[in-house]
Amino acid sequence: MAGRTRAAAGLKIERVWTTEGVHPYDEVAWERRDVVMTNWRDGSINFEQRGVEFPELWSVNATNIVTTKYFRGAVGTPEREWSLRQLIDRVVQTYRKAGDEFGYFASDTDAEVFEHELTWMLLHQVFSFNSPVWFNVGTPSPQQVSACFILSVDDSVDSIMDWYKEEGLIFKGGSGSGINLSRIRASRELLSSGGTASGPVSFMRGADASAGTIKSGGATRRAAKMVILDVDHPDVEEFIETKAREEDKIRALRDAGFDMDLGGKDIISVQYQNANNSVRVTDEFMHAVEEGKGFDLIGRLDGQVIDTIDAKSLFRKLAQAAWECADPGIQYDGTINDWHTCSETGRITASNPCSEYMHLDDTSCNLASLNLMKFLNEDGSFGIEKFVKSVEFVITAMDISICFADFPTKKITENTRAYRQLGIGYANLGALLMASGLPYDSEGGRAVAAAITALMTGTAYRRSAELAGVVGPYDGYARNATPHQRVMRKHAAAADEIKPIGDVAKAITKEAAKQWQLGNKIGEKQGWRNSQASVLAPTGTIGFMMDCDTTGVEPDLALVKFKKLVGGGSMQIVNQTVPRALRALGYQEEQVEAIVEYIAQHGHVVDAPGLKSEHLSVFDCAMGERAISPMGHVLMMAAIQPFISGAISKTVNMPESATVEDVERMYFDGWRLGLKALAIYRDNCKVGQPLSVGGKKAKAAEKATEVAPVAAAEVEKVVEYRPVRKRLPKKRPSQTVSFTVGDAEGYLTASSYPDDGLGEVFLKMSKQGSTLAGVMDAFSVAISIGLQYGVPLETYVGKFTNMRFEPAGMTDDPDIRIANSVMDYIFRRLALDFLSYDRRAELGIFTAAERTAQLRAEEEGTEYVPPAAPEKPVLQISQAPSPAKAVGSSTELLEAVLGKAADAPLCFTCGTKMRPAGSCYVCEGCGSTSGCS
Repeated sequence: MAGRTRAAAGLKIERVWTTEGVHPYDEVAWERRDVVMTNWRDGSINFEQRGVEFPELWSVNATNIVTTKYFRGAVGTPEREWSLRQLIDRVVQTYRKAGDEFGYFASDTDAEVFEHELTWMLLHQVFSFNSPVWFNVGTPSPQQVSACFILSVDDSVDSIMDWYKEEGLIFKGGSGSGINLSRIRASRELLSSGGTASGPVSFMRGADASAGTIKSGGATRRAAKMVILDVDHPDVEEFIETKAREEDKIRALRDAGFDMDLGGKDIISVQYQNANNSVRVTDEFMHAVEEGKGFDLIGRLDGQVIDTIDAKSLFRKLAQAAWECADPGIQYDGTINDWHTCSETGRITASNPCSEYMHLDDTSCNLASLNLMKFLNEDGSFGIEKFVKSVEFVITAMDISICFADFPTKKITENTRAYRQLGIGYANLGALLMASGLPYDSEGGRAVAAAITALMTGTAYRRSAELAGVVGPYDGYARNATPHQRVMRKHAAAADEIKPIGDVAKAITKEAAKQWQLGNKIGEKQGWRNSQASVLAPTGTIGFMMDCDTTGVEPDLALVKFKKLVGGGSMQIVNQTVPRALRALGYQEEQVEAIVEYIAQHGHVVDAPGLKSEHLSVFDCAMGERAISPMGHVLMMAAIQPFISGAISKTVNMPESATVEDVERMYFDGWRLGLKALAIYRDNCKVGQPLSVGGKKAKAAEKATEVAPVAAAEVEKVVEYRPVRKRLPKKRPSQTVSFTVGDAEGYLTASSYPDDGLGEVFLKMSKQGSTLAGVMDAFSVAISIGLQYGVPLETYVGKFTNMRFEPAGMTDDPDIRIANSVMDYIFRRLALDFLSYDRRAELGIFTAAERTAQLRAEEEGTEYVPPAAPEKPVLQISQAPSPAKAVGSSTELLEAVLGKAADAPLCFTCGTKMRPAGSCYVCEGCGSTSGCS
């Protein structure tokens, strides 16, 4: 570049989002806000920064997350950032300066336009860089921009120790890494001294302990790591069963009274819990499974066959272990390396922790994601031109970052600079499809997703080819020109095979084919700047920064969400994509209002007034009353995989009733459909997590009770009683009572267990979204959970009756003529409906008939004898739609409906329940993630 003039070689940048002469900051209204984060356990303040400056269009949640996560400098000092302008300027101006220095722009004017466009897009949440960029760029810290790392290890103690060290350095910075251990000799092979080798599974213990220690040492998030073993390694069976056997240990220790919840004091005694495990299978192995043949396990010292096993039997063990504990996942080596642009340099052997970044060993990838909802026009069309230009800006900025970035090791520095791997992706796909009136699990939905993905990657590689003409191709391109061009042609051919459904998909598909053809024409002449361009990451924290309803490639989690309010507090609202979808489907405003109100009350669309049955699938979500089937998720992954350089971070949820055979079919279909990796999660398959309660655990608890005397005699340990939550069945007896207390009206719905006993209470007062409705929802959840954990109803009745506050006074209930408050009325009514006469007599609560009979008996001088109570309260099952599940957030909705959230960890930063995001977890409270995005 030294011999070029910038005007001749640099990029000419055109305005897309901005207006000449107007700075992006001057186009928005700004306001000051206070960010105060409290501890969910005791209400104490764990973060406070007042007077931060954000645009009015940014939500409170996005404000809180950016302030707590990305503002640099000690709180309370002059160096502390306090405005979004400072944050964006710190990053964007660093990119512009580096772009100038390394010859990316044709003129100062082009550099300024680039700066303004990037600023506008970040300010308006059109895209976001991955978290390390916000953490580090423009600060005195090392300019670490990558979230994903792949390491390597050889068959020597020195290399293994280097692995531990390098992994620790990456974890310390809050990023994640993956590694393939298949070069380490098997436990059945000999050492040079004549002894037997330890094997890779043994060395995993040390790495696992290291990750756990660094995690508890206060990193910005939990250590995220992936451990991979090839299917032909002699220790593969031990590797497959490793975490399943540890799960058995967790069950045994829990049943003996130890604290085995995630984060519990005893869970650290269990090994291999800090990594995701995956088995790397070859096409040869999968064909052997298909044909029922034998498969050779190969020694690492001399390449000789150590054993021959039945391929189907090994595949069954893989599925069995995943069924038991969700590990290991599966990676398809043949597909991965068939789409490898740099095969002349070496094979792809591993991935990052979330399985979206797959490339050479000792490399890294920095990520950025586009917010797809920003490109959905009011008329339902997709903003193709602006999308193309936005991809150009983002991929250019990402490539510039490699020029100035710092990396944790020398090998990673050299390889990343030589191959320049990038990972552009997107978020809000699920919201885009729903808002467009397209079901996620449909041919139409998959066609739009495939077209957008093809357009994104095609444009990214086209811009990469143009960059090669300006600043040169990546250093490793000359060696890998043939495989790189071959893979580009494969992508282009796949784009030509998209079968668009509808005008929107047709328009996007047409432009995608154009971008691939143009990019390949340029690239074949002057090469490409980047060996890799795109991945689909979980987009956890940055998804919240962009106010996205859905993360990565995921569908909507639920139709209701939790919205934080200015000044504190929160409210439950229906996702804004729902009314937009209804309008796109042709519903009138009156119908939209009625359906949205129904969803607010019930949490789903089943039996919503006026909603056509053919439109129900548009509102299917990851969880809830109408959950998308596991194969629906896999088919979406298969539709977009041919247009991604890397892979897709996603875990496919399966119901608890799923069988081992179902897991086998899922893993086999993933290979058949051309995926690069697949992970499944069966509800309630893990027990070492909070709130993980199910039928199998109840049986385990019964078994523990049977052997408790023996255990007590052999082990001097007091087995502590722990209450077990007894959940109500899907269909349960219930009754609804309308009531008036003073001038307040409301509805009380009480549901009981079929075998007797109150188990659930719902209170409906005031309009949905009001403070009173929110308080009543929260109160209902608290009481219901307490009842299900065994708190006696009479305890609540004793606490809440006679409580005095407004509204109070006359009621319309003949059994309770006057109430001191709504609480007083509610618990008197519950006592009358669900407590025996003897229990109520102790509390002084009687029906009108009972009081009349008591008075008559007193006048007659006889003893009042209450009528014999029936064996069970006779309740009719309501034929009307059940009342709304009182949930406070999408995570609580998830927990209420299915078991995935019940097995989600608590956030290590703020303690809030996390929710799935791709194959990782993200906290809705503070934005922390368990992964690497």
